[in-house]
Amino acid sequence: MNSAALIDLTTQKPRVLHIALATAVVLTAALLWLATRSPVVAIAYLGGATVLGLGAMAALSRRAPVAAESFAAPDWSVTVAALDRPDCAVAITDRANRLACANEAYRDWFTASTGPAALALPAGAAGEIARLQRLAWRDGHAAGRIERGGEVFAVELKRAGRADDHLVWWFSPLTKSDMAADLAGRIAGQLGAMLSAAGIEAALVGPEGRIKAAARGFARRAVGDEAATMAGEDYAAHLRTDARERIYFAREAKRGAPQVLLQVPLAEPGSDSAAAQSLMLLVDAGVGLGASANADVAGGAPQLQNLLEALPLGLAMANRDGRFLFANPAFRRAIRLGDASLPPYPSDLVVREDKPALADAVRRFAQGSASNGDMAIRLKDEPDEPVSIGLAGVRGMGEAAVLLSLADSTEETRLRRQVMQATKMQAVGQLAGGVAHDFNNVLTAIIGYCDLMLLRHTPGDSDYDDIQQIRANSNRAASLTRQLLAFSRQQTLRPEVLQLPDVVSEVSQLLKRLMGDKIKFRVHHDRDLGAIRADPQQLEQVIVNLAVNGRDAMLENGGSGRLTLATRKVPASEIRRMKSEIIPTADYTSLIVEDTGGGIPKDVLGKIFEPFFTTKEQGKGTGLGLSTVYGIVKQSGGFIFASNVRAKEGSPAGARFTLYFPVHHGAAEAPKPDNLAPVEVEDEASEFTGGGRILLVEDEDMVRAVASRALERQGYEVVLASDGDMGLEAMAENPAFDLVVTDVVMPGMDGPAMAREIRKQWPDMPVLFMSGYAEEQLRADIDIADMHFIAKPFSVSAIADKVAAVLKRK
Repeated sequence: MNSAALIDLTTQKPRVLHIALATAVVLTAALLWLATRSPVVAIAYLGGATVLGLGAMAALSRRAPVAAESFAAPDWSVTVAALDRPDCAVAITDRANRLACANEAYRDWFTASTGPAALALPAGAAGEIARLQRLAWRDGHAAGRIERGGEVFAVELKRAGRADDHLVWWFSPLTKSDMAADLAGRIAGQLGAMLSAAGIEAALVGPEGRIKAAARGFARRAVGDEAATMAGEDYAAHLRTDARERIYFAREAKRGAPQVLLQVPLAEPGSDSAAAQSLMLLVDAGVGLGASANADVAGGAPQLQNLLEALPLGLAMANRDGRFLFANPAFRRAIRLGDASLPPYPSDLVVREDKPALADAVRRFAQGSASNGDMAIRLKDEPDEPVSIGLAGVRGMGEAAVLLSLADSTEETRLRRQVMQATKMQAVGQLAGGVAHDFNNVLTAIIGYCDLMLLRHTPGDSDYDDIQQIRANSNRAASLTRQLLAFSRQQTLRPEVLQLPDVVSEVSQLLKRLMGDKIKFRVHHDRDLGAIRADPQQLEQVIVNLAVNGRDAMLENGGSGRLTLATRKVPASEIRRMKSEIIPTADYTSLIVEDTGGGIPKDVLGKIFEPFFTTKEQGKGTGLGLSTVYGIVKQSGGFIFASNVRAKEGSPAGARFTLYFPVHHGAAEAPKPDNLAPVEVEDEASEFTGGGRILLVEDEDMVRAVASRALERQGYEVVLASDGDMGLEAMAENPAFDLVVTDVVMPGMDGPAMAREIRKQWPDMPVLFMSGYAEEQLRADIDIADMHFIAKPFSVSAIADKVAAVLKRK
């Protein structure tokens, strides 16, 4: 019911009341006249009642506007202006969880116009939001923290409003710190003092046994001066044991209370705990959960529980029967428990196969002597990711008999998956490079024989068109092998120092034609972009491949959309704030390609750079487009990331590819001469008319035959050899060769080894290498002066022209 309806009711109810009162007054006057038979009495009563009624109506008419104003909708504009804080997101919700108002920081950080309870958050964060909301409505105030996508926010709620019918939410960003460094500061400060007051002396000890930080209470009991730093001293030197293996402070000897020593290694799961720092806790005997032997510390149990809850390491206690007594929030987060209640036994947390081993370990540590150890377990929620749980038998803490420690392995699991993905991509890349090399040999023979057959046919012959078709398909297959080499980062690049906007400008006209009329094409460039070092032709291929993929996605998602190309300046400070485990801290120039094609499904996002993976229909894609992009970017020293863009007002969701290229700070380099450039080779070959004697070494029979026939047609005398050993024998029999043409990878002695042996006796002998691998990689591996290179597959004219160019330079 709106405010207008309420105001209408307030105006209608007095009318009904007036009519009822007037009727009552008239009836009463009539009864007086019948009873007294005196019209004077009846008229006097009627006049008095009328005067009183008119006065009441005037009073009601003056109150009506006030009632109307009281039902007016609240104005939140002043509140929003007061909450305009860039460092804190603030929102106000009502009892129906509807968002009443929020500042700009809330809308920017969470990209939402709904209340916190309706935000799209991970399960743990959503559960924490619901828990805090319940506490705030019940107690009037609540506080906690949530994590979303690597970001941590401190959350505070407070009930407010005239009738306490609204909740005010504050979200403050937190930064993750090093656990050991953070713990050292806490131990030396308030946390250490609180532990000392509860009978627990804490110290942070390095793997060599030296103290890194100690509580003031520990320093007071160890050396008699709580102001002593204790840093660098031997931890064990301040303790001693008696014949019953009870531990005492060396300074107190048996005058002091015996201690229970707890060691908590601050090591990541799966790492060497012996090489990590440790949190050492000395607990006075009789202090702990369920302890009552010492009346002075009878209240220590709740204090100890509160202190353990503040520790960043996941800790839990179990009794001698193996039942859970307590678990701090960090332990609950590590086992992905959320708001659910703690199960009765630790073995209830793991998969069925690990239950007997964990239950036996807990029972052994609970009933045996005080000791510690760890074991690998698999949690129910993540059965494929083993984690390490620490167990320690404790004594003198009442019912508590086993201390369990477990670190949150979410970040480690994410990094492990990234490493596995990178390893898989590297293995596939090596396989792709080997397949491309062998396939290039086959294509060399096919293209070569096609060229030889074309020499015997003229246009118009019945076989001429068929041979041309075979040659065209072979060249198409050669382009696929180049894509495989690009993915495996083994193709030949011609890097230059260039500006990204220049490359985008060169390819923009082509992209406008490729996009068509229904897709809008936008380009935006930052100022003061740093130069990068890359191959401009390969960079153009990267941009075209990403743009075509975006176009296809938009055509499938309605036929229209917008493709945006943008370049950004990314300084080292921004990379440092990203806290990426992949990108080193440096200055970068970024290229962003963004479309509105609906985005990439989450189950596909991690596979899009794999070769031969495609979501298109059969026959409409090779699956090498994005893998080629990945290979070119990585071979250029850059990084590429794919993500989804959320839908905005008036714009659908889409995909975004972000490429980072390191800024080149050196001077611009002159382009290297391209040994494979056909124009240069043909010009040099056309000027060369002399013959020569050539040693051709190739292990593939078909490639050797094609190359031999191609060179013999040009008038060269060709001597054949199938491996390096036979090539050396041919040189020894008759060394009068003008050129050695050899494959690189061969069984037995390979081409580079043979070339080095030849150069020992004939240092001026020119060598032309043939290979399906990348020239730059071979030059780095071979390291032979005055070497020449021709890439497979090559045509008959290409090998002849290349040989002529090399001999001319001799």
